Amino acid sequence: MTDFPYTNELRGLFADRLRRFQRQAHDGAGDRLKRAAVTITLIDDGNGQTAFVLTRRTPRLSSHAGQKALPGGRLDGDETAAQAGLRELSEEINLHLEPDAVLGLLDDYPTRSGYVITPVVIWAGHDATMSPNPDEVAKIMPIPLADLIRPDSPEFITIPESDRPVLRVRFGDDHVHAPTAAVVYQFCEVAMRGRAIRVDHLEQPVFAWR
Repeated sequence: MTDFPYTNELRGLFADRLRRFQRQAHDGAGDRLKRAAVTITLIDDGNGQTAFVLTRRTPRLSSHAGQKALPGGRLDGDETAAQAGLRELSEEINLHLEPDAVLGLLDDYPTRSGYVITPVVIWAGHDATMSPNPDEVAKIMPIPLADLIRPDSPEFITIPESDRPVLRVRFGDDHVHAPTAAVVYQFCEVAMRGRAIRVDHLEQPVFAWR
């Protein structure tokens, strides 16, 4: 499949593949890792095709300032990952959705910076509207799903600091590294291609270790 029209049929296909995917949870307690959620939020790109929401963080933030990121953040109290993902969408890009917008979850991914990330896949719907919260988001960047299906992506890079391959995913003239790339890559394989793969062994670039 190289065409991803924003239809109920595609929503159902993605939901079914995520439902059948046997996700791996990570117990962050033993590693004293903080729990967080990020969202793969699927929207209409304005031309009837499906895109996901990527943001650029504001340069004023205390961590990962100016970097490209999926909407998300730490879980509050007894929140589930799905609840946290929906809340963060509301806070970061003023996208207000109900719980039935959640299609499913991908594997937990432990990061070098001390988090266990749970990816939440969300279908925003045709009436979705967004605007960046200037305290957190400098720019909202819709990335067409079709742009993820390309022969030069993903890339696996070696670095002297680790024996694990660093993952990079390309789109347009740009790219992202893990952990964002790990989430995007697994979504592409599981939901878009219908293949079960794991990503927790994939490394992040050194600048993301802090």
